[in-house]
Amino acid sequence: MKAAARLQLVKDEWKQSSLAQRDDALTYNRKLWTILVTSATNGDNPLPQEIKNNIASLGVFVFKQTMEAMADEEGNKLNSLISINRAIAEGLRARAE
Repeated sequence: MKAAARLQLVKDEWKQSSLAQRDDALTYNRKLWTILVTSATNGDNPLPQEIKNNIASLGVFVFKQTMEAMADEEGNKLNSLISINRAIAEGLRARAE
């Protein structure tokens, strides 16, 4: 949720945010996803292979969207990243309860 909130703030204040602020939020998100994908796809992880593959594919999409968001002049590429992060966080939260 923290990554989604940071991306949402940058999107909401796109015109006023600096390139450094945008880069900071996108870098944070990329690091988070690097950890998630690496952990989930690790050979020692007991997740079924199909889920590992799905997480890896989603990670590739997130990394691609991140690169496109860095070049986006309007901030529209952040929408999918925000939505994905929120959906993953909500799913993890519901599973933990």
